[in-house]
Amino acid sequence: MALPDLPIEYHSEARGVPETLETEARRHLRALSEGHKDMTGASVTISRPEHGETPHLYQARVIVYMRPEHVTASEKHEDPEIALKGALGAVERQIRERRAKLKEKWKRPDLSDPARRQFQE
Repeated sequence: MALPDLPIEYHSEARGVPETLETEARRHLRALSEGHKDMTGASVTISRPEHGETPHLYQARVIVYMRPEHVTASEKHEDPEIALKGALGAVERQIRERRAKLKEKWKRPDLSDPARRQFQE
């Protein structure tokens, strides 16, 4: 069951970032949480780090608050939309890999010990 009101924080401190990126990030993260209870919230930040040699890059950082550990991804690109899509794609890949791993209970060391298993059930 997905949380219909999954709290998603969005911050953009850079100029030239389209407002549609916030909608796209929210849609993508809500779709990723659909049918799962492990996500408790997310944070999306788009900034333009000012470094001497690369002042034209945008950085997108996505943090997904989920159980048992949070997932983070960051991407830099000249286009803020591509940076955001890269960070969202990396987060999605990590979450899907983690969910697939947790589904394989027979491979989990914490459930392989019969003494521990009785406390898990």
